[in-house]
Amino acid sequence: MPAVIRSRLDSQSGFTMSIADIDDTGVKRGAIAEAVAQVPVWLWLAAGMFLTLFVAGNGLLGDSDTYWQIAVGQSILDHHSFPQADSFSFTKMGEPWMSSSWLSQVLFAGAYGIAGWAGPVALAALAIAAAITLVFKTLARRLSFAYAFAVALGAFLLTTPHFLARPHVLVMPVIVLWARGLIAAADDRRAPPLPLLALIVLWANLHGSFVFGIILIAPLALEAVWNTEAAQRKVMTLRWAGFGICALIATCITPYGWDALFAARKILNLGELLTVISEWRAADFSQFGALEGCILALIGGALYRGITLPPFRILFVLGLLHMALVHVRNIELLALLAPLAVVGPLSVQLGQASSTRAGVSRISIAASAVVVMIAAAAAATLAAYRPFEPPVQQSPAGALRVLKDKKAERIFNDVMFGGYLIWNRMPVFIDGRAELYGETFGMNFRTARNLQDVGLLLSLLETHRIDATLLPPSAAAVGLLDRLDGWQRVYADENAVVHTRKAAISGDAFKIGIAPH
Repeated sequence: MPAVIRSRLDSQSGFTMSIADIDDTGVKRGAIAEAVAQVPVWLWLAAGMFLTLFVAGNGLLGDSDTYWQIAVGQSILDHHSFPQADSFSFTKMGEPWMSSSWLSQVLFAGAYGIAGWAGPVALAALAIAAAITLVFKTLARRLSFAYAFAVALGAFLLTTPHFLARPHVLVMPVIVLWARGLIAAADDRRAPPLPLLALIVLWANLHGSFVFGIILIAPLALEAVWNTEAAQRKVMTLRWAGFGICALIATCITPYGWDALFAARKILNLGELLTVISEWRAADFSQFGALEGCILALIGGALYRGITLPPFRILFVLGLLHMALVHVRNIELLALLAPLAVVGPLSVQLGQASSTRAGVSRISIAASAVVVMIAAAAAATLAAYRPFEPPVQQSPAGALRVLKDKKAERIFNDVMFGGYLIWNRMPVFIDGRAELYGETFGMNFRTARNLQDVGLLLSLLETHRIDATLLPPSAAAVGLLDRLDGWQRVYADENAVVHTRKAAISGDAFKIGIAPH
């Protein structure tokens, strides 16, 4: 090694630098650059999405149902039993009710117990980031980075309105993995592997939408059989049929057994009520939005590049599009699954072959672990200095204090306040569990709340022996209650208005009996 040449830059400070030092620094920087380059692109994408979602964390708490979802999960943890009947309302107390999302609710409750509201935010952000990353990773194996990233970004934008700390986001990565496994089997003209059944078991315990996972088997099985040589079609049919039967049985591995299969029917049988629940409404194109933009972009791209798809994949995509147009909650299925269905034919037409997996080196594992730890540390630091909490519009704390002071027990509450009341162990008139209350009850409440039938409102107040109301200022019923004999306004702010019976304030109210909660 040549002699070290030293150059003193500051004699007073004693600071010196040598060529050896420079060489060492260059080597270290080179090693760091190499380590960074070893981190998979999809991991950078996942970490970036997770931190972005976590920074905007309060947006994930924008649904009042999050309150009662966590309350149900905590009840399961506390009592070591699963809900069989309603215990949160005084209108449906004791009526049969099961929680098809019990595992998600337990996970959210556990996350809340560990980190407060930052816990459910982190859990939801992690699930969303995992789902979009899985889509990107699947596409990147067959398409260029630019195409894969553009489609993944489109999926992210389409599903953004559904980014909430609720059970449906926890099942998103499971949906992608399940569909990817079925599509790969259809592409390879083989039956799906039996280990894939573990995903449908997990799905069935996370969210009631697992029924769609069973339905998804049929079109892909039909495609696999159709594309198989005639001599092998019978065998292929039997294999897919056997897998379908096993999947159906696997969905019964829940605390509710076979009953879990029929729970989804209660939602689909809500009739007119579905038209007034935001997530079950049809897509609205009166204003330009992400769904319209993506549809136009896909049509334009297909026309420009002359993209064609096999008949069964066309039907698959059109089916997803139809579901998204009928119910906006299905937009996430279109965003996550349509790219998986078209990537195979698309890669062939674009002339891009499947990429091979590179080996994983120790430095890659170490560098990836560092990225994960940095993302976790950043999230933990943010959670320590920034409070996470649901929006005040759904958390009428001041109104609740007044209701407790007045000893109100049978409260005619708005749906969006139901979760907060359950969270505070107050029996509710109604909440977000539409399948429990049913079409008639749900529509009657909305008709009365909106003052479309004054007689119905008065009937509900008397029939259910209501002693207080908790409604937003925008509710039409508030104006009537202000003028109604026997009722008076006792609290109001920008989010909630409370009325109580005048008799209840004077102490002459009827006695109310509520089953213990």
